[in-house]
Amino acid sequence: MLSQQLFNGLVVGATYAIFALGFTVMFGVLGVVNLTYGFYFSFGALIALWLTQALNLPVWASFLIAVLASGLVAALVDSLLLTRLRRARAPELASLMVTLGATLLLYSLSSSLIGVEIRRFPAAAINASAFDLLGLRVSMTQLLIVFAAFAMVGGLVYLIQYTRVGLAIRAMAERPDTIALMGVNAGALARLVSFVSGSLAGAAGVLIGLNYNAIQPFMGEQMMLKGFAVIILGGLGDARGALVAGLIVGMLETLTAGYVASSWKDAVGFALLVLTLWIRPAGLFGRATVKRA
Repeated sequence: MLSQQLFNGLVVGATYAIFALGFTVMFGVLGVVNLTYGFYFSFGALIALWLTQALNLPVWASFLIAVLASGLVAALVDSLLLTRLRRARAPELASLMVTLGATLLLYSLSSSLIGVEIRRFPAAAINASAFDLLGLRVSMTQLLIVFAAFAMVGGLVYLIQYTRVGLAIRAMAERPDTIALMGVNAGALARLVSFVSGSLAGAAGVLIGLNYNAIQPFMGEQMMLKGFAVIILGGLGDARGALVAGLIVGMLETLTAGYVASSWKDAVGFALLVLTLWIRPAGLFGRATVKRA
């Protein structure tokens, strides 16, 4: 029983990690808390659902298209709303309020167009059958989620640490005011970061939609709260921290639901958030910054 609960927690935590991964990259590089990020999560799931239902595309094709579409929407929002603020060196509160307004608009548009009722993938599109693996009941969807989480973390770490684009991204995170002097197109790089982050959010939305088979426009709102807890626990801007913290939150939530009460599981993220801010504000992998006068 315990091993099954731990595996279920691993699956849920892997989804949290994918979501928080893009969130922490966006914050760590661009330095903004983009509240539209939760919408990209919902958008990816809705696009994959539409492609599967209306066009009868296989799930894997719908997944890839939805990931790309979420990234493009994120890059578009960045171009329309945040580029001008960066050029004007607007304070962080300005980007927070602008993205808050954009979030309300996007959610209102999506709910008015398709409604707020829960939608589900066709039964034939999902292989819901489970099989025994080392004494655990495992489905192909669960294995896909875990594999996707580690593959995306590995791919992102490789991109940032071992490529020229990654070098430019790290430079932008450290010295955003000086990368233009090095011949880097800061605007294009910011849109690329937004594209990658939005793609990760869309991927998380599709995967969690497949896992629970319950999709609706506002599903990103609750995930945003989990995302905040995960990135603060793992350390702002740290990809490894997003993975580890996502797995921790997912496992603790599952154990709480299984052995205490399901009504308490959503309190786990908030409790970890508060404890982290009390004990180690920089997070598990974050580094405290020292400001000198």
